[in-house]
Amino acid sequence: MSAIANTGALKGVTIFITGASRGIGKAIALKAARDGANIVIAAKTTVPHPKLPGTIYTAAEEIVAAGGQALPCAVDLRNDDQLNEAVKQAVAKFGGIDILVNNASAISLTGTAETPLKKFDLMNGVNARGTYSASQACLPYLKKSKNPHILNISPPLNMRPKWFKNHVAYTMAKYGMSMCVLGMSEEFHDDGIAVNALWPQTAISTAAMDMLAGGEADKVCRNTHIMSDAAYVILTQNSRQASNTGNFYIDEAVLQRAGIKNFDQYACVPGSKLMPDFFLEDHDNAAAHESLSQIGGRTPSIEANARASLHSEKAAATAAAPAAAAAAPASKLDKIFVGVRPALSSAIVEKTKATFQFQVAQNDGSTGLYYIDLKTGSGASDKGEIANPDVTMILSEDTLVKLFAREIKPTAAFFAGKLKIKGDMTKAIRLETLMTTAKL
Repeated sequence: MSAIANTGALKGVTIFITGASRGIGKAIALKAARDGANIVIAAKTTVPHPKLPGTIYTAAEEIVAAGGQALPCAVDLRNDDQLNEAVKQAVAKFGGIDILVNNASAISLTGTAETPLKKFDLMNGVNARGTYSASQACLPYLKKSKNPHILNISPPLNMRPKWFKNHVAYTMAKYGMSMCVLGMSEEFHDDGIAVNALWPQTAISTAAMDMLAGGEADKVCRNTHIMSDAAYVILTQNSRQASNTGNFYIDEAVLQRAGIKNFDQYACVPGSKLMPDFFLEDHDNAAAHESLSQIGGRTPSIEANARASLHSEKAAATAAAPAAAAAAPASKLDKIFVGVRPALSSAIVEKTKATFQFQVAQNDGSTGLYYIDLKTGSGASDKGEIANPDVTMILSEDTLVKLFAREIKPTAAFFAGKLKIKGDMTKAIRLETLMTTAKL
């Protein structure tokens, strides 16, 4: 639900949006369409994707139904001919281009060893180069507009190593978009073209996010309306006012300044605790990451079963102390991973499709190896190594115990330096989601 009223300020304005067939791009398009804007949908999807809903044609239908005009253009941003043809068609149909929204983005949250150069080229080709090339192609027409804007959906630039070390290729590509803001806002200042970035304070529920989080994203996300509302505020500003260019806006802050006080209306699940987005320093606050625990229903969670196992260990130790001398009990860590087993199922495996290796620095100075297999059968959890894990988590025994006792969240441990992650970060996010929701 939108909280910012449409004023008609974008009526007749032509907006070229990359990646507008779904998600945030489409939400921005629909918000502008309600003013009567002309929307150029520059995206790749012309036929339905098996996992991601929406095509340029279905988006065009929605835009027209909302009150705007639409021009669907099949564009792979890495293809200069397709991009230039889309710009040419937009100018022929609508007479010019007033606003460019660089929304299209490719993502792979993988480390250097796990990122093939083909994937590196995809991310940098779509994110950094795509933003640059779309800005270049639209520039002659933006210069002729009365209130021209370029808005990149990219984060504030932050050179702290923690934002690079686990997915350096993605950060390079995404920061490339932000560097375009830094440079072009100054370069085009005398032309009156406002160049800004917009980034969400929290995770946003999109089809892509749902794929990353294994189908449980809504519980910790806001909907796309918060980004489209913030974009509307930015794009209706006077582009020639000096303070309205060169900004790295955060959606919540933009809307606070616009008078919005109730942000719960943007939550996919009202009243839920939300996951902060990447690249923002709020991640440093462990208390903020306590908000990742969004528990509902009565289905036992991975953490709940592990915690119950720890409680039963204490009870057993009290009730059967004499037997301890006869048979050495399983370790606390053994009991945690045994306690995980009742929560596993083929449904979780289908959602997650990943294996996780835990390298645990134990209190006695040794290294313990444990795994959770969420790729085969109904899942498994045990002591030992698993071949070719998708994710390896390196942490201390105390940190692992706290994770499964729900005293600290994985993301908080990660950003506090208590947890190191190697491998596919998107799959690590899926495990995080499973550990913070009861509906497994």
